[in-house]
Amino acid sequence: MRTDLFTDPVDGLDEALTAVDAFDRVLVSGLLRPQPAQAAGLAALATAVAGTPLAVTVAEAADKAAAGAAGEDHCVALAAARTALMGSVHDALTDRVADITGRPRAERNTPDTAADEPGANVLAAARAWLCDLARAGWQGIDHELVAGAAPVVSAMLPDPRLRRQATLLDGFAAELAASCPGATLDRVPVRRWADLWTRAMLLTLPGATRTPDPSLATGRLLPLGVDVQEHATAVQAQVHAVFEPADGTEPRLVRAAVSAPKPDTVVGAGLWQLLRPRMSLLAAVGEGRAMDLDAMPVTAEGDLVWDDERARTGEPADPFATARVILSTATDPVTTPLDRHPARIAVPVFLEGYAAEGEAEDGGGDDGQLAFTFAGHRLAVDTDRIPAAGPLTPEAVAVSGACLGLLRWDAGVFVLQPLAVETTVRKKTVAVHAGAWAGGTTDKVGARAEKAATDSVAVLRERAGKLLRT
Repeated sequence: MRTDLFTDPVDGLDEALTAVDAFDRVLVSGLLRPQPAQAAGLAALATAVAGTPLAVTVAEAADKAAAGAAGEDHCVALAAARTALMGSVHDALTDRVADITGRPRAERNTPDTAADEPGANVLAAARAWLCDLARAGWQGIDHELVAGAAPVVSAMLPDPRLRRQATLLDGFAAELAASCPGATLDRVPVRRWADLWTRAMLLTLPGATRTPDPSLATGRLLPLGVDVQEHATAVQAQVHAVFEPADGTEPRLVRAAVSAPKPDTVVGAGLWQLLRPRMSLLAAVGEGRAMDLDAMPVTAEGDLVWDDERARTGEPADPFATARVILSTATDPVTTPLDRHPARIAVPVFLEGYAAEGEAEDGGGDDGQLAFTFAGHRLAVDTDRIPAAGPLTPEAVAVSGACLGLLRWDAGVFVLQPLAVETTVRKKTVAVHAGAWAGGTTDKVGARAEKAATDSVAVLRERAGKLLRT
């Protein structure tokens, strides 16, 4: 692994992000009455894509927007330009990750042509609302403007093909509503809201969600680790794994995700009670076993469309053995065009031979953050992403000798999210996994947390039953 590339600058990265930031500041005040600073931000965006097929369209859109006369087509063009720039950043970073890991990348497939596109009228209504948002700007939002999304979301939800757009629009509107009125905001999440706006805008276009048909995967699935993502009302577990096809072709990296709604009183190890019944893979992860798949649908991006009927528990499989023997030869998945964003980068890597420095070891390095060092090269470790739903802790990471994790890019640098570590306990090498409790646990801490969650869920079910009976 080329650890020296963790900190080497990536050509063109800062320039692309500077142009994105310039445009994002335009959306703070809005496009209704643009000021000279906003005109400069629009011009910076147009200049950044001047050498691309978008050049003429975006230049015209920037001129119209700077004059306060931006229509829907112009807003779409600006959103496309920003998405293209973020996509170029994503591509440059994934190329760097490929150089670091030395793994091959899969080829992108072209989606099939769809005979019809769902909900053209409701998507046009969503696009109109998003244009109104861009004209008002984040400082100009109020409850009346934000409420305009509600009927659009209600019209989208009955159509399963529009659920993705509806969920994004609903969540975005909820964030904006919680921040109204915009004129009183002390701090605006500039990049986040610009990300959501541009993505929502492009998802209203015909064919935006079109993807190649899933293929069928038959072979052995070797789990590497589990990434748990928790919110107040929902939780998701995403299992990263290596898939070995039965036909002997190259192994590939895949993912399998399961999510569930949750009450805010269920936390920690109790989350597994909500997720476990929905996917048998979690039990296999907890037991350290492989799974044999039979014609399991898998997307071109490496996401398994999980079906318990198409999987059965296999032989014991040590994730660290998988990482040492197979991971370096597994093909990295591709990313769909609209998903090309630096925040989407989460690449499984295996590291050993490092020294740890920082907060969990000695109270703080130069910036107080835990980091791994390799012959003078430093990789920050994101301990905040370690879930409370497992036995893995920052302290265990700090004293580890080997680590399985996800390589991410955050705040301008590569960071590592640990999924599992090998450490020495009483002169024996012991593996500690973030997803060790996924299938159940006899660990005292985990068992107590599961019991507390069971009690909470039982009380909530009883109360819900009483409400339904009254």
